[in-house]
Order: sequence, then structure tokens, then C-alpha cells
Amino acid sequence: MSIKGLDVSKFQGEVDWERVKAAGYKFAMLRAGYGFNTVDEQFRRNASECNRIGLPIGAYWFCYATSPSSAVQEADGCVKTISDYRLEYPVCYDIEQATIDYAAGQGVTITPALARQLVQSFCDRIETKGYYAMFYSNKNFLEQYLGNDLSKRYSLWYARYTDTFDGTDCSMWQYTSQGSVPGISGNVDLDLSYVDFPSVIRSAGLNHLSGTSPAPSPSPSPSGDYITYVIQPGDTLSGIAARFGTTISELTRINNISDPDRIYGGNTLKVPESGASYKTYTIRSGDTLSEIAARFGTTVSTLTNLNGISDPNRIYAGNTLRIP
Repeated sequence: MSIKGLDVSKFQGEVDWERVKAAGYKFAMLRAGYGFNTVDEQFRRNASECNRIGLPIGAYWFCYATSPSSAVQEADGCVKTISDYRLEYPVCYDIEQATIDYAAGQGVTITPALARQLVQSFCDRIETKGYYAMFYSNKNFLEQYLGNDLSKRYSLWYARYTDTFDGTDCSMWQYTSQGSVPGISGNVDLDLSYVDFPSVIRSAGLNHLSGTSPAPSPSPSPSGDYITYVIQPGDTLSGIAARFGTTISELTRINNISDPDRIYGGNTLKVPESGASYKTYTIRSGDTLSEIAARFGTTVSTLTNLNGISDPNRIYAGNTLRIP
């Protein structure tokens, strides 16, 4: 079995994820960030869009740690970044030559023993936070620093750019950095997963998928009784209920939510139609929220609150706004 996927970071710019999914890609590994709590500039948009259209995602964090304790700090920063989103693929630690070079600039020599400790510290911390841990490395780095034992404990995402897989024991293979994918400008990394991670992770009760969040799905069409709302990072069920003139108990009932304190960015909620009164506007290229507010005689604050927008400077063409 092999499942076709890809991985991206800020260097791919703004991805048209609907085109990516339509092209047959089944999962995406998204760079969440690197080092001490530095978030990738495109991660939140990438994660929200993939959650919105139902494209399974995992996340990776690039290692700039120089000690086991700083690897734990990086893991904590990663978890803080990803916790608002639904992940059906692993949370991965990316360690390679740039890690060694950075440490040398800090006066630290990364030995093979220390490199293994960094991976273990990060992955163990990720596991204690309830996520499926993985590590990423290439053939040369594995041979020089990590060896083969770690892949017996954690899943390996293996990078080697060849036409034919070399049989290395891994769960995922990154086989090129020069892929061409509809919806993405320029080159992109392409991957094959040899594990059905959504099934494995859900069965193991990891990534907070086991009965704690609504099932992922593309936004359903509104009915005569309900409208749909895409959950935004930072949303609470009480805030959504107040925004739409309904109650927490009603939202939990109609959405089959078992724990009202656990909702996930990118998932959709049904909201009673009677509680909402608004127009809709599809964002166009070049629009700003302040211009849209002025056009409809409202305020930026009203639009951000009504639409769950955390950053009013980041709106995306093609998305729909609710207008009071």
C-alpha cells in the first residue's frame, strides 16, 4: 500500500488546497514551525484550509535544539501551534545537517548520541501530549548520526530522492523535492505513505481524534433549518453560541459533540438558522476587511467577531464572509 501525499512550508506561498485535493493527493505534511516557538508563516492558513476541505494533515517541526531540554521546549511550541487543528497524520521532528550547523554556530557539537537524544526527547514529549510522534531524516544523516534503532521506536519519514525505493524501514518516503502539483507555484516535495495513519491514529486514540471532536468533512450545504460555520482557531463553543444567538446545549445536540470544551479549527458546525440574520459576501482578490466593512456599513471588529477571524489582515479570496 502507498498513499500519495506532499509536504509544504511557507516557501510554497499560498496554496490552492482545493486544486491539490482534486489532483488526487490524499494527505499533506505541513511545517508548523522551527526552533523555539517560531511558527511557519503559512501554517495556520494551510491547516485551516486542509481541515475545511477534509484533506488529512500531519505537521512537522524543524530541529534547532542543542540539548534534550531545548528539544522538549520545541515540542511544547509545536503542540501549542497545532492544537487548534485536526491532525490525522503524525507530528514529526525534522532533524538534518542544518541542525548540526546551527548548533556549531552556538558552540555546541552535536554527536550521534546527542542527536538521538534530541529525537527521543522531542518525540517522547509529543507522545505525552497525546499525539503520534515521527521523525524525519535523510539517508546520510541516518548513517552518520541516528542509526537504525530509532526507527524501531518511532515512525521514520525518510528522505531520499531516487526513482526507486531502496527498502529502508520507514513509514513514509519523501522521494523528490522537485514535484509539480496543481495549485502550488514552483517545486514541491512529494511523499508516499506506507501506513494508513488516519486509521492507526484513530484506533490508538491519539491526536485527540477518539470521540473528542466531530468527524472531518467538507462543509455541508445549508438546509432550511441550519447554516454552517467553519470553526476558527481560538473559537469556543460558548462564543459561537453567543455570536449566533443560540445555546451551547443546542450546538452540542445538533452536532453530536461529546465534549463542548473540545472543538477543532477547520471543522464545521451546524448552527440553527433562526439565530442568524446576515448577508454573505465572497472575498475577491485585493479586498481588505476594512474596505469590505466600509462597503457594507459595518466595522472590522463586527466582521472579525461574526466570522471568527483571528487576524483581520489575513483574509483569502474565495472565502465567504457573513455580513450583518
